[in-house]
Amino acid sequence: MMEKLAFLLLLFIAVSAQKYPEWDYKTEARKVNMRGCSNLTTVLDNWKFAIMTQIKDLLLYDHQTVLPDYGRIHTLSEALDDLYKEFNALKERMIELTNKFETVELFVDEMKASRQTVRNGGRRVQSVNEDGLRKRRVVIRKVKKPLITNAN
Repeated sequence: MMEKLAFLLLLFIAVSAQKYPEWDYKTEARKVNMRGCSNLTTVLDNWKFAIMTQIKDLLLYDHQTVLPDYGRIHTLSEALDDLYKEFNALKERMIELTNKFETVELFVDEMKASRQTVRNGGRRVQSVNEDGLRKRRVVIRKVKKPLITNAN
């Protein structure tokens, strides 16, 4: 019995020590029919296009069958309503602040214009656009060059 176990052990070691040849994939790759591969990729591309077109049409024209009815979800509809209310409140606040800043801008423009009239000797020029609002203008100062005299 011990001899049989020793023999089986030696046989197992001998079999496991053999190296199996590596698979040569290059020769197998040369045998592949390329026409069949291109036909398969064409079929898969056509399927992808058909599936994507059907999903797009379903989402665009019959979305009730795919998407849940969000009106039934009470908490989500309340959250959306709150979000819309907050957004509209922020929009109204922005309009109020814009109106306040317009009055401040007009005050600043008047102050600049009054300084300009003092500098120009009392002459005041107003530029108004077609909406009745003042135009912003760029003031270019004329720099007087000092006269250089030769004291030779």
